[in-house]
Amino acid sequence: MSLAEVWRSRVRLLTTTNSPQLNKSALWKWRSYSGQPKRTVTWTWVCGVMLFTLGVISLFTGHVVSHLEWYSQQLSKRTLLDMSRREPIDVWKSKYSKFFYGCSERGRKFPPAVQEHRSNGYLLIAASGGLNQQRTGITDAVVVARILNATLVVPELDHHSYWKDDSDFNDIFDVNWFISSLTKDVTIVKRVPDRVMRSMEKPPYTMRVPRKSTPEYYLDQVLPILSRRHVLQLTKFDYRLANDLDEDMQKLRCRVNYHALRFTKRIQSVGMKVVKRMRKMAKRFIAIHLRFEPDMLAFSGCDFGGGEKERAELAEIRKRWDTLPDLDPLEERKRGKCPLTPHEVGLMLRALGFANDTYIYVASGEIYGGEKTLRPLRDLFPNFYTKEMLADDELKPLLPFSSRLAAIDYIVSDESDVFITNNNGNMAKILAGRRRYMGHKRTIRPNAKKLSALFMDREKMEWHTFAKKVKSCQRGFMGDPDEFKPGRGEFHEYPQACICQRPFSYDKVSKEDEEEDNIPEEVHNNTSHGHGHGHLSSVDNERDEVFPD
Repeated sequence: MSLAEVWRSRVRLLTTTNSPQLNKSALWKWRSYSGQPKRTVTWTWVCGVMLFTLGVISLFTGHVVSHLEWYSQQLSKRTLLDMSRREPIDVWKSKYSKFFYGCSERGRKFPPAVQEHRSNGYLLIAASGGLNQQRTGITDAVVVARILNATLVVPELDHHSYWKDDSDFNDIFDVNWFISSLTKDVTIVKRVPDRVMRSMEKPPYTMRVPRKSTPEYYLDQVLPILSRRHVLQLTKFDYRLANDLDEDMQKLRCRVNYHALRFTKRIQSVGMKVVKRMRKMAKRFIAIHLRFEPDMLAFSGCDFGGGEKERAELAEIRKRWDTLPDLDPLEERKRGKCPLTPHEVGLMLRALGFANDTYIYVASGEIYGGEKTLRPLRDLFPNFYTKEMLADDELKPLLPFSSRLAAIDYIVSDESDVFITNNNGNMAKILAGRRRYMGHKRTIRPNAKKLSALFMDREKMEWHTFAKKVKSCQRGFMGDPDEFKPGRGEFHEYPQACICQRPFSYDKVSKEDEEEDNIPEEVHNNTSHGHGHGHLSSVDNERDEVFPD
């Protein structure tokens, strides 16, 4: 119908209406409307909208395609997590660990190290604590040198702490490998050149930075002093760098900790001999790191069932610290702040499903109560070994040096099929992080808060009930890939920026499961019990710092 025909029909309708006033009003409205310009939709406008829509779709699909691997990883990761939470716990390994691996390569945009003659000066580091605490300090020292564009001098180890170990860096670590492997990251020298020392009007400036200092703090507060004095020493250097750094710096931490810090050939040789002797007796074994020294127990403020004699002895030791508050031992245990006893560790392992014939390697220092304290663990696991029992002759040259002995325990614990600790100290954290980086090898961390309540009520329930509850409360504390929660935990324990994921395949999991099922079950460990079991040495093998500065 044309516009003229519409107008004529509208007029006829108006003229047939009885009300003159209504007719005039309606006619006026029609004329007013018909006088307005006609709104037309141009092809230019339509094409513009279509092009804009296509552009948005193109951008979205381009983003998805370019990040397809990331999206697929997130989807497969969620699938893995959902599956792992529903399935029974395999105490020896995580079924999905094969899909994760350590990745700490330098990024393409990571600039090369600043050469010595162009750096802002020489950075001296005095590490603090025992072997593993010093390891964190050395790792962070390399990163700080990178932040400051400084030349790092090989760090000095602590000779004056609780453990009185006179070992230098090159007595424990392969110093030449340390320097050469980090050439592209940081320039490292063994000492400050004599010409620089002779040119200095004053001794090197010494300072201690606050714990968990940010990169901005180092640039604002430390760099000006380094630039002015040319040689600067940072003392008591342990946990002096912030936990959260950008990805490039976190990957540098991993390159230092997991690749550059290699033990000397002598230490590595003794450690691997102990591992081979364990493997000769057992197809697979557990390494248990026991921190149960008198000082540690006194510091915790907990009660370990030794009666009035124990309370009096630990109270006397506790007087060494003037600032420690009075603690309620029962409340501390309920809060999960007390280290598990050797007996409790044994009960937990048996409840999880480890058999009586499982071989265990115990890494420990002086055990409070000695053999009496260890006997319940030996009864639960008769195949009980220590480095002193397996390499007595090889250890004799190392006996005066606690950090070198601790390095042997570190190597054996790292090589074990399962690692468990009764504490949350430095060795526990460092090894947990390393084992995650090396493929999420089974690493059990006791859920102390829930376990303490179970241990207190253990006599009130049957064994199968106790075991079921232990398995329930340990889910999420077995070293599986899904245990990390963003924003929680130390980076040295959860090196998430350095862990990558392979594509997930249901067929691959099913096929490998079938292959494992078809392998004849030869009992997990050999039946021979090998060497006779002697008493543990009282040498303090693992010397992590657990007390405040």
